[in-house]
Amino acid sequence: MNQVQEYVENIDEKWQDSYQRLAKVIAENIPEGFVLRMQYGMPTYVVPLSVFADGYLGRKDEPLPFISLAAQKKHLSLYHMGIMGNKELLTWFQEEYQKAVPTKLNMGKSCIRFSNPKNIPYELIGELVGKISMEEWVDSYTHFEEKNKK
Repeated sequence: MNQVQEYVENIDEKWQDSYQRLAKVIAENIPEGFVLRMQYGMPTYVVPLSVFADGYLGRKDEPLPFISLAAQKKHLSLYHMGIMGNKELLTWFQEEYQKAVPTKLNMGKSCIRFSNPKNIPYELIGELVGKISMEEWVDSYTHFEEKNKK
């Protein structure tokens, strides 16, 4: 059994169905090229090192993360790294979320938290996942890294 399967099988019963449904939506909408693996203790779609050899934060052995999905004790966490430095995408998501979900958006820099399985906008998440290609994500990340070096 691989690490991702093991992780999913050990998710609390309360989150099992919504986690698996969300994972399926992500898998069906993730742009071509990203690879699913365990990173930082959770299933993560990454840019393979064969595509981006510089690695995450200059670590040559660590692929660049894009989207992670974790089951916490009190919520599901969707980490979308591409939303962090992309104001246009963030604004779009926030506006669409308000239209789709009756509760307030619970979000950090790249982390979207779902504390009620009934209020997960699966269709919207699918749309969000597909909005940035792997090439666009690498370009955006590279631009961000270069900007931070100055």
